[in-house]
Amino acid sequence: MSASTRLELRVVPGATRPGVAGRHGASWKIRVAAPPEGGRANEAVVTLLAETLGLSRRNVAVVSGKTSRDKVIALTGISPEETEQRLSSSLGAVR
Repeated sequence: MSASTRLELRVVPGATRPGVAGRHGASWKIRVAAPPEGGRANEAVVTLLAETLGLSRRNVAVVSGKTSRDKVIALTGISPEETEQRLSSSLGAVR
């Protein structure tokens, strides 16, 4: 059985420096350059997380908060521990 993880995010759309910004309470804060119109920021979140975590885009899905800055993301093929490690090691990396 493949590992799966639920990840809580605070998303900052329209950022000049996209990437993982750090913790926001119990959530992770990430910045994306895309504006929050027409689902473009959600697509940018999926792309950023897939690249950062080394996953295929099909293994990353927004399951809650599609029109909110606070989102819940489902990740398939990665454990919660590995997710935390990869996000922590990517802090400050500009995409």
